[in-house]
Amino acid sequence: MIRLIPRETKFFRMFSEVSENLTQGTRLLHDILKNPAQMEPRLQELQEIEHRGDDMTHRIITTLNQTFITPFDREDIHRLTSSLDDVLDFVNAAGVRLKLYKIKDPPPAAADLAALIVQQSEELARGVSLLEKNGLVLEHCVEVNRLENEADRVSRKAIADLFEHERDPIQLIKIKELYEVLESATDKAEDAANVLEAVTLKSA
Repeated sequence: MIRLIPRETKFFRMFSEVSENLTQGTRLLHDILKNPAQMEPRLQELQEIEHRGDDMTHRIITTLNQTFITPFDREDIHRLTSSLDDVLDFVNAAGVRLKLYKIKDPPPAAADLAALIVQQSEELARGVSLLEKNGLVLEHCVEVNRLENEADRVSRKAIADLFEHERDPIQLIKIKELYEVLESATDKAEDAANVLEAVTLKSA
């Protein structure tokens, strides 16, 4: 295997930190949706994870602007950073909806979608960890895309069931929006996987 740029490790390390923070956030959201007791302090913790992710993103962009030789295209570093941050933004947005709309008993399908986001974040973390050595990144990208397709299926069924069984129109709007935000997070994870794939193919 060919290293993308020998001796240049700081971006790979920073990407690993971002992906680990993302995975922490997705696991916390899944736990909240699956076991919503004492939701308030855990939503605050999720918010803190999202803020930490913003700080990490800012540090990468600052480092990028201060670095003359980068391990791969500057544009791709920026795209990968932004796409990973976007996933966490939507994960946090789901938590915000829980608090804003006072959803105390989220439906099981929301936890099912969050579980898929957790799996996607884990696959992204594995892919990022292999990026420096130009390892088997693509198989993790493929799995992220497969999980996004599964999330589409779960989301469509959940929304169909919601319209069939929910009689309170206000509650219907709240839960539908929660589903849509969660599904958007899976889309953003697929976007991040596509960036990883592009970086890998360019470096092959």
